[in-house]
Amino acid sequence: MKTPLTQTWNLSTFFEGGSASDEFRTFLQQTGSDIKEFRRIVDELSSANITHADELMQSVELLQSIAKKLREADSFVSCLAAENQTDKHAIFLAGRVKELAAAYASAQTTFDQLLTQIDDATWRSMLNSPQLDEIAFPLQERRELAAEKLPPEQETLAHELAIDGYHGWGEAYNTTVSKFRVKFEEDGRTLELSAGQAANKMHHPNRAVRQQLFKLWEKEWSEHADYCADALNHLAGFRLRLYERRGWKDTLKEPLAINRMSKETLDTMWDVIDRGKDIFVQYLQRKAKLLGLERLSWYDVEAPVGQGSQHFSYDEGAKLIVEQFREFSPNMADFAEHAFESRWIEAEDRPGKRPGGFCTSFPIAEETRIFMTYAGTASNVATLAHELGHGYHQHVMNDLPALAQEYAMNVAETASTFAEMVVSDAAIKSASSEEERLTLLEDRIQRSVAFYMNIHARFLFETRFYEERGKGLVSVDKLNEMMEQAQREAFRDSLAEYHPHFWASKLHFYITDVPFYNFPYTFGYMFSSGIYAEAVRQGGEFEDKYVALLRDTGRMTVEQLAEKHLGVNLRKPDFWQRALDLTAEDVREFLQATQ
Repeated sequence: MKTPLTQTWNLSTFFEGGSASDEFRTFLQQTGSDIKEFRRIVDELSSANITHADELMQSVELLQSIAKKLREADSFVSCLAAENQTDKHAIFLAGRVKELAAAYASAQTTFDQLLTQIDDATWRSMLNSPQLDEIAFPLQERRELAAEKLPPEQETLAHELAIDGYHGWGEAYNTTVSKFRVKFEEDGRTLELSAGQAANKMHHPNRAVRQQLFKLWEKEWSEHADYCADALNHLAGFRLRLYERRGWKDTLKEPLAINRMSKETLDTMWDVIDRGKDIFVQYLQRKAKLLGLERLSWYDVEAPVGQGSQHFSYDEGAKLIVEQFREFSPNMADFAEHAFESRWIEAEDRPGKRPGGFCTSFPIAEETRIFMTYAGTASNVATLAHELGHGYHQHVMNDLPALAQEYAMNVAETASTFAEMVVSDAAIKSASSEEERLTLLEDRIQRSVAFYMNIHARFLFETRFYEERGKGLVSVDKLNEMMEQAQREAFRDSLAEYHPHFWASKLHFYITDVPFYNFPYTFGYMFSSGIYAEAVRQGGEFEDKYVALLRDTGRMTVEQLAEKHLGVNLRKPDFWQRALDLTAEDVREFLQATQ
């Protein structure tokens, strides 16, 4: 791999000129024309008696073409807004993309309703035809869901109103975050940190720094809390009213459908986690002792233990990732190397960037882009490997039809977490000292705590928030109370201090594309643990099987995926227990080594 690597991405390969791009403006206009044509074709088909797959093909092909164009456009504006939160024109373009997406969603509603009009025998025959065979599952899924929605004209109205209502509140939150600044004293200098930079600093090895920053963080979010509460209340209110009109009584119906999993699977997973938390509480208690504390506070949970914490330059982190990917899969390593050298990654630590990290795909260009803020910690290296896992998942699906590429968030998190595990395991085994090995092991345990406790707190909070929102608007004080209670429960009341404004600071609660942006992470973590154990057992033989599993993620439910590729039943506790036991082994090793 050629170094030094550039830490800023290249977006000009898609559209030259950033948010001022004339090429992108033309692309949006063409996409709008395609949506109108799709609408015209679907309206004509609505009055026809469809008896053969050929009659659907023009609309199906156009539907998939538009899906790719909208994803390309959405990824582009998301990247622009993330790299520079002051780019107002990027925010304007994001609004335009949402308008197009709403028009497309309205046309899709009519298309999906059209599918329900085809009699069952004809439909089964059509799905078995060569034209539709590869996308039979997503088409059947759309047909079934359409039968549970409102009449097309009402669903269309809901999509149109969502542009300035539902999605508008999501954008209002993003504007609020863009104004977030923390003034922080360090080494005699006053630093003005963005939300992303402040979040990175929260992992500082000096507890006094963490403590000071956390107080500033909580104070700043308290000052933004009214705006965040407005956004959160209205996002939830829109969803609840729409669910009510559709006759959906369970708030989890939509997120479970989006993630193609059953309530039984979700409940089984959380039940196994809840029953297995004791050893992770022991870890938190041992960590407190090692840090000279009676109990950890929220800002201590992800703090490094000891002095073995290694700093990785960006080039060193990239080299480590590529080398460890190659041990498992030469193809995955080649992909990562290409991503680094071709400037697919925005990692520079600078003001003005949004917090967090993501990987987004450009399906027409068949490329991905990764966003994060890299500060050289082991956690940053893990995040980078995680996002490259997302990219590789998309990479192996690029040749599939667009509908077959639409995999859910929970299985998307499987590929990313698997990549993270490959790098983490190798780093621990190759540590140069016992202190470094324990530091890396502890960093991996932190991720288990995040998925089993932090994410669980988010899930508990959001579930209860929707129950409360059904009765009326929820105040800032009540949101703080509910958030802290969820954290206390998820962490088994093992912390001395919690983060009541977490509901305001966490972007995931405000994402309008996917409600309950939490449990899929835990699913992906545990599912990938089982896959990783199989990869270790089978060695080089497993690479092709792994790719086959990834390619099926957009073509079946998670239960079917697990049965076909792993031979396990996700509705039963056995698989989940084995996954939890595997991660608990890290804690046992840590406890033994730190007696």
